[in-house]
Amino acid sequence: MTGAILNAAGIVIGGLIGLAWRTPLAPQTQAFFKLAIGLLTMFFGLRLAWSGLSGDVLHVFKQIGIALLAIVVGNLLGQLLGFQRTSNRLGQYARQLMESARPGEPQRFHYGLTACSILFCAAPLGWIGAVTDGLVDDYHPLAVKALMDGLAMMGFVTMFGWGATLAALPVFLLQGTITLACDVWAGPWLRELGLVQSVSLVAGLIICAVGLVIFEIRRVELADFLPALAVAPLLTWWWR
Repeated sequence: MTGAILNAAGIVIGGLIGLAWRTPLAPQTQAFFKLAIGLLTMFFGLRLAWSGLSGDVLHVFKQIGIALLAIVVGNLLGQLLGFQRTSNRLGQYARQLMESARPGEPQRFHYGLTACSILFCAAPLGWIGAVTDGLVDDYHPLAVKALMDGLAMMGFVTMFGWGATLAALPVFLLQGTITLACDVWAGPWLRELGLVQSVSLVAGLIICAVGLVIFEIRRVELADFLPALAVAPLLTWWWR
């Protein structure tokens, strides 16, 4: 649960800083944080992927091949299930709430809580980080997301007021539930069969793709790749 706690704390701290210091960050400061977050995301993604590799050279190539196949199959499943389409619709609804939030608007508190909860909960990095926190005790992806959400919250509180910081609660509940489910239910089965490494490898590669999006190198439909986390252990078990 360390990652969920950090993410929720990052949202609250970012909101408090935004309320106390309402001056927008300078462009140079924003560029610095963007670079730092992108590098941290790539680093922790590569580290997580590396932790999923083991054995001799042939076995490593086999693991990479299975991981790439899992990503392809998972992406196809994500497209069929409409993961990214659903994420896009949620994002559009959140933007509509932002456009409706004006000083004196009676629903401003509600708009802020709803919009921020949607944006923070729907982020694929949060789902991946909650899974890795539960399976391999790696909370670093959620620590990076805590920094991202905290910086975003600094701007959201000026738009919605202090009520936006309450989005930390649904974020904590969602990520905490995923983490506990992975630790208590999926974890023992995956560890017994030696399939946890396959999830770590695929999760690390997807997190690296998040870094590409942050650096605006490539537009990636990240939500569609989430099913790959479930496909990877199945393919690994079948390929034995």
